[in-house]
Amino acid sequence: MNSETRRGFLVLALAAVASAAAPQRIVSVSPVVTEILYGIGAFDRVVAVTEYCLYPPEAQKLPKVGGWSTPGIEKIASFRPDLVAFSDAQAPFLEEPLRKLGIRTALAPSATVQDAFTAIAEMGRATGQERQAAELMAKTKASLETVRKRAANLRRPKVLVIVDRTPGTLREMYAARQGSFLAELVGIAGGTVVAGPGGAGYGKVSVETVVTANPDVILDLMPSSKGDVGADPAGAWRELPELRALRRGAIHVIRDEYVPHDSQMIAPTAVLFARLIHPEIPAREWEGR
Repeated sequence: MNSETRRGFLVLALAAVASAAAPQRIVSVSPVVTEILYGIGAFDRVVAVTEYCLYPPEAQKLPKVGGWSTPGIEKIASFRPDLVAFSDAQAPFLEEPLRKLGIRTALAPSATVQDAFTAIAEMGRATGQERQAAELMAKTKASLETVRKRAANLRRPKVLVIVDRTPGTLREMYAARQGSFLAELVGIAGGTVVAGPGGAGYGKVSVETVVTANPDVILDLMPSSKGDVGADPAGAWRELPELRALRRGAIHVIRDEYVPHDSQMIAPTAVLFARLIHPEIPAREWEGR
């Protein structure tokens, strides 16, 4: 057997080992993870998801293990998974119980833009889809860079990103702050996040804080999974006629499910934010067309 033939057998043997080691029954306990698994070509091995996993559409047809914060450990185990993947915020109530059952886990960090790439790489390693993960990361980075370059020399409006509030009111409002991936995406899209004083990430904001910040643009996240928010979901903002965003017609209710997810979907989110923050720029330019 010559060296070339031996090398060929070695490649085939290594491929067989990798294939055998790759998990064949995956439970995804996070919409972020489900999106990533789809993006790297591992979704066909997913056997169960949560009630909030809506993308790809096929995920809605899969068996459910519960909600994001209420997955049942016994329910998860009943699917005989060889991998359970979830976000870092879920680790405190999932990691140890699954470890005790001897079930392999994979963790997706989910706080920053860089975390999205770390999560994609981790899911690639955990599923044996490293090449596909690298391709997905490259594509996502290229999309973000296109938006960043186009926005580089534009004015930077003040942007308030509301991630939650009581529907129909301005009570119990929570906003994205510096240090969150949503704030980073606003920056990439040519805006500056304002949310009043407080720590990094996300925090509660009052009406008084909003009035003082007086944003130029308000991005009001209301994913469609929250159900009926009324015929006029932005109507409550008319209680604050002094707001610059209201006077400019720049209060945007966003119903897209992917926007709060720190996955490869940060790319379309950056494009969406850019289009809303800078409507003076033709939409096609944010996608490099």
